[in-house]
Amino acid sequence: MFLQPDHALSINRRTFLHRSFAGIGGMAMASLAQRSGATESAWPGVFDDIKHFAPKAKRVIHLCMAGGPSHLETFDYKPELAKLDGKAFPDSFTAGQQLAQLQGKKLVALGPVKGFRQHGESGLWISDYFPHLAEIADDLCIINSMRTEQINHDPAHAFMNTGSIVKGRPSMGSWMLYGLGAETENLPGYIVLISKPPGGRNPQPVSSRQWSAGFLPSKFQGVQFQSTGDAVHFIGNPEGICQSTQRQMIDEVKAFNGHLRKSRIDPEIDTRISQYEMAFRMQASVPELTDMSGESQQILDMYGVETPGDGSFGSNCLMARRMLEQGVRFVQLYHRGWDHHGGIEKYMGVSAQSADQASAALIKDLKQRGMLEDTLVIWGGEFGRTPMGQGNGRDHHINAFSIALAGGGIKGGVQYGKTDELGYGVAENEVTVHDLHATMLHLCGINDARFTYQFQGLDFKLSGVEPARVVKDILA
Repeated sequence: MFLQPDHALSINRRTFLHRSFAGIGGMAMASLAQRSGATESAWPGVFDDIKHFAPKAKRVIHLCMAGGPSHLETFDYKPELAKLDGKAFPDSFTAGQQLAQLQGKKLVALGPVKGFRQHGESGLWISDYFPHLAEIADDLCIINSMRTEQINHDPAHAFMNTGSIVKGRPSMGSWMLYGLGAETENLPGYIVLISKPPGGRNPQPVSSRQWSAGFLPSKFQGVQFQSTGDAVHFIGNPEGICQSTQRQMIDEVKAFNGHLRKSRIDPEIDTRISQYEMAFRMQASVPELTDMSGESQQILDMYGVETPGDGSFGSNCLMARRMLEQGVRFVQLYHRGWDHHGGIEKYMGVSAQSADQASAALIKDLKQRGMLEDTLVIWGGEFGRTPMGQGNGRDHHINAFSIALAGGGIKGGVQYGKTDELGYGVAENEVTVHDLHATMLHLCGINDARFTYQFQGLDFKLSGVEPARVVKDILA
């Protein structure tokens, strides 16, 4: 399906009709504006009514472990690497390969710093750092054959989020919202939370462009909620302003924007109208969303939440579940501190302890509420870590890393793809970031190859120029 934005089509047509006879031009523009997707309720998407095929997932939550967690201390068990610990790493693996900070240095193998065991009926290998995720092994699909193209944090995040390192490209959450819309009128359809660093090593900054709408209309961009304090700044009215007064002001601004919309086709006008309305409704919906007083102590304990709203990853996971219940389409939780260039044994423990329980609790909670079957959960970072030591840590690694998936039409209890015996490169069933994007869209009922948006004369899609593969072997 070729998607051509109406405002792009309208430029020459509008000019011709306006110059010819304004009455017919006005009628044409009104018709186009009506078809452009503008609405005062919810967030319609271009596939809101008709999808390419039946979707299995209705919503997505991305648990982004920012910094690059080591696949060798999470889900990729390498006993041969343990045997090679402290010895020279074979040149045959690294010759001509790109490394980050280890380039040109003597390479020494670093074995896994924690044990692995098999779990569940499926026998998935999971590091002892993650006892809670191990409990739900049969709900997880672990891909051990991921590969990416970017070796530094910010461009690697951009590539994971947008499929490109070129600034100004839409994030996958924005593509999702554009294609499917959202099921809420009172909250943004795409929300981002960044948890308070747990005390791990190097909490890398995360740029807001990672959830940008890029060249898509800005109504589809992600909205960052604060993890502590007020989730949204200035959510309340100033002193002396009541709801009725503000409602009147919103209506007046809406009328002015409506007059402007009659004379031109510009999706940003529709965005302004809808965002003013959204902001007004959020004054009631956000305080209700963030009030966790109704959550049972059992639920708080399951997530490991001591104080709701304390900025912890556990609190954010619980908040994310509440957002999904309210119809938010795409939620992204950034959890930083996985950049373990040194002290990996200590700091991997810190990071894992802060993420393991809450990650497993979110999946359990969604499952017990009947939401996991149509919610796709993605757990992982922007790249992996080297099987060679960087002192007592590991360097960035793009040739192989692991992610975990659950729910939303994914097979549980599956370990897909393999790395070589030392965990350096993919040996079987490589999965690229573009393949991951295509698979995510497929689960949501969208054919990635047909889901395009024209910008500056080119047809862009989330998975880039080259054909991407839907990883059908992991689909339920």
